[in-house]
Amino acid sequence: MSLIAGNVDAQTENFDKATVGAAPAGWTCGVTGRGSPRWQVEGDATAPSKPNVLKQTGSGTFPWCVKSGVAIKDGFVEVKFKALSGREDQAGGVVWRWADGDNYYVARANALEDNVSLYYTEGGSRKTIKYVDAPVAPNVWHTLRVVFSGADIEVMLDGKSYIRVNDRHIASAGAVGVWTKADSVTAFDDFSFGAGK
Repeated sequence: MSLIAGNVDAQTENFDKATVGAAPAGWTCGVTGRGSPRWQVEGDATAPSKPNVLKQTGSGTFPWCVKSGVAIKDGFVEVKFKALSGREDQAGGVVWRWADGDNYYVARANALEDNVSLYYTEGGSRKTIKYVDAPVAPNVWHTLRVVFSGADIEVMLDGKSYIRVNDRHIASAGAVGVWTKADSVTAFDDFSFGAGK
C-alpha cells in the first residue's frame, strides 16, 4: 500500500521535445563531490516513450540533474532508467527535497550489486539509511519510484516496495531529479513527479 493515495499537479518529462545533444531546458545538472558528468538528451530506439532519453555519459562522485523551479515537501518522484555500463557502478537514482548539490535525499538501484538503497546527503557527505537486495538487470528498463510524506519514505522498484522507513534528516521542500554514481552510464526516461494530497 502506497503512502499517498493520490497526487495533484503531477508532471511528466519524457525529453522527446528537448534538443538532442544538450542538457534539457529547465534542468540544472552538476555533481556532488568531484568529476565531469555529461548530461544530455539522446535518441534511443529502446526508449519507453520514443524517441529521446536523458543520458549521463561522464563520470563523477555523484552526478545529478534536477528539474529547476520545483519545490516539493510531500509527494512522489518516479523515473524509468536503464543501466548501460560502468566498471565501478551501474546505478540509476532519483533525488528529492534537493536543496543544493550537497543536501538532498537519494534512492538508487544498482545493476552491479543487485540492490536498492536509500541515502541522505548532508554537507556533501552521503549517509546510508538502508540497503535491500533486489534484482536490477543491466541494459533493461526499470521503474524506480519514491513516495515521501513527512518522515515516511517508501522506495519501489518495478512496482514492488523494497524500502519503507521513517527518517527525519531532511524535512524541507526541495527539487526533484535524477542521479548516478561514479562511472555509471545510465539512460533515463518518463521522469514524473507531483505533490501529495
